[in-house]
Amino acid sequence: MIDSRAPLGSGTSPAAPPRRAAFFVSDSTGITAETLGSALLVNFPGIAFDHHTIPFVDTPSRAAAVVAEVERAAAAGQGPIIFTTVKQASLRALLAASPAVTIDLLAGHLVELERALGTTASEQLGQYHGVGDLEKYHARMRAVEYAIEHDDGQSARALDLADVIVIAPSRCGKTPTTMYLALQYGLLVANYPLTDDDFPTEGLPRTVAPYAARCFGLTTTPLRLSQVRHERRPRSQYASLAQCTLELRRAEDLYRRHRIPFLNSSTKSVEEMSAVIMQTMKLRA
Repeated sequence: MIDSRAPLGSGTSPAAPPRRAAFFVSDSTGITAETLGSALLVNFPGIAFDHHTIPFVDTPSRAAAVVAEVERAAAAGQGPIIFTTVKQASLRALLAASPAVTIDLLAGHLVELERALGTTASEQLGQYHGVGDLEKYHARMRAVEYAIEHDDGQSARALDLADVIVIAPSRCGKTPTTMYLALQYGLLVANYPLTDDDFPTEGLPRTVAPYAARCFGLTTTPLRLSQVRHERRPRSQYASLAQCTLELRRAEDLYRRHRIPFLNSSTKSVEEMSAVIMQTMKLRA
């Protein structure tokens, strides 16, 4: 029987979204090119992009290899786009000659800065993601070591030095947020798991209670928490929806009683959560 509500030609599969090749090309790690380029591409959700990050393009031969890869993408009909942070003008010229739309993420801004500062920008490679300021670099490494030592409540040593203590039930995003804050900003961050042993008492866990003013809480939705926990321990009480609902309700009640700021991590990236924590706790890198 034919469904009269179905439009003509409804048996035909919808056309797949167009695909474009996006190349993030850098003479250093590629992190800046990928971050800035991706931030631009996310504004075009109707187009599917194949991402290619190519770091350390610092010689003509490496630039020529990139051009060859771009040419293959163009021949396949992928309409390539190049996002580049390469500083050397000769290498940028090679990339610009490829069959791609080339977007130089630095050029215009560097020219404006040169005018404003009255000096010429250095062409030295890898300055942003290199070691740079040794003191800041060592501070970030110390922060990472601190985060590892204090992950998941493993240590109470030197908690008085913590810039922030992230508390939450298991699998709410404590560890990745802690590590991001340490590695990206050099902050001393500990995290502590809220477990059944911490309830039904109304006070903060004894380990973190003296540092309540430095605590920041995370929560999520029961369904999301259950899904994440099922990946770790399938069909367990730990991952059940009832257990997740109970733990999150107790955690949020605890946050409110002690006026601990908190946020829902279910729809936020690590970068977004870190930004909220820094702003709320008035932390500076």
